[in-house]
Amino acid sequence: MDPLTQGALGAALPQATGRKSVAGAAGVFGFLAGMAADLDVFIRSASDPLMFLDYHRQFTHALIFIPLGGLICALILYGLVGRRWRVTFKHSLLYCTLGYATHGLLDTCTTYGTMLLWPFSDQRFAWNAVSVVDPVVTLPVVFLVLMAGLKRRRGYAQAALAWVAAYMSLGVLQRDAAVEMARDLAATRGHSVIRIEAKPSFANIMVWKTVYETPARFYVDAVRPRLSPRVFPGGAVAKLDVARDFPWLDPKSQQARDIERFRWFSDGYVARDPRRADRVVDIRYSLVPNDLAALWSIELSPDAGPAAHARFRTHRDGVSGAISTLWQMMFSNSAD
Repeated sequence: MDPLTQGALGAALPQATGRKSVAGAAGVFGFLAGMAADLDVFIRSASDPLMFLDYHRQFTHALIFIPLGGLICALILYGLVGRRWRVTFKHSLLYCTLGYATHGLLDTCTTYGTMLLWPFSDQRFAWNAVSVVDPVVTLPVVFLVLMAGLKRRRGYAQAALAWVAAYMSLGVLQRDAAVEMARDLAATRGHSVIRIEAKPSFANIMVWKTVYETPARFYVDAVRPRLSPRVFPGGAVAKLDVARDFPWLDPKSQQARDIERFRWFSDGYVARDPRRADRVVDIRYSLVPNDLAALWSIELSPDAGPAAHARFRTHRDGVSGAISTLWQMMFSNSAD
């Protein structure tokens, strides 16, 4: 999730389990350690635009890395402020490890995919319970963590943990309902479904983007489950066929290998961009949940050499219009 949520949840766990007298220090140590795993975003290469896809949410987010991540944070924070605040190294290590431990699990609740079992598996786990940014979960946690530090009462931090657990549970219920709506929609269309995914749209768990796969195509829609259920029909796109879509591409070239890296990252939900024939898109993500306009893609060039990499592109044009459309999807009761 976003750094503020990661830090706040990282602060809540040591505050909820530690002594009341050190709630402030425990919160600071946990807050900073709770954000530390995302330093992997700096693992980049000027020559390989897709390197960050390989390493973001990889080893720094793995369960096996938690003790080492906590130790690294403790060594740094104890040296910077721990001794000055009269926090022992033992307690610095405890607070940092608890804070660090929340990061990978919280990220797994989102949609991006987290390699929890690295190095034993390269599977990206995504429970699709919450958007990577959702103020409804973030703001109460931040408030409760601040109160726990100021009032030195563990109950506030415990309430923050309970709120996150409750919200994620609600997200799972919404996700499952969205999947069932997508399944029913596919049945009404007479489609043979291979798999279905539902992901929360930006900053809410009311409207969900659904993607289902048939033997030849992906179908993208948006649904609003449970309260005032509604379907917002989207569009369809042919599944990527490299030989058909890019007949000029050398299968042994770096660009061809980059397509397979992007396919792995996107869990196979890849297609040629309907708007740009030189791009491969990850259809799981879009600003408007029932839109085929993807948030990111890789761009290929027939003029590139055999060792040249594909280019990674992000697409965030029309954000204000997308937010307005999403707001209407969340609260409109009309049949339009």
